[in-house]
Amino acid sequence: QVQLVESGGGLVQAGGSLRLSCAASGRTFGQYAMAWFRQAPGKGREFVAGINRSGGSTYYADSVKGRFTISRDNAKSTVSLQMNSLKPDDTAVYYCAADRAGWSGRTITLWDYWGQGTQVTVSS
Repeated sequence: QVQLVESGGGLVQAGGSLRLSCAASGRTFGQYAMAWFRQAPGKGREFVAGINRSGGSTYYADSVKGRFTISRDNAKSTVSLQMNSLKPDDTAVYYCAADRAGWSGRTITLWDYWGQGTQVTVSS
């Protein structure tokens, strides 16, 4: 089992940047694919970005491609999301998730462990 704790959210103006981090407990971090999802007010949770166990493959939602970058440090058991050129539509609670089966896809139900989330608010 793994516990996930997100940090780095906050309030930023449109066009600005934020970097989210997710710290994982346990010594098996490298066995999990990792991802970021988000949930805006009144909307369902959606996939944002994912990364496989080694970090060699990354995946992005079309809405964030070219603006967001996911990365991981297996030695430090962390995964990060660098968010640039932020838009008001990016406002949401951002969640870190882990998939013990490796990369299974973008479907929410395939992800096994979740953090509590961190709020990102982008003002216009």
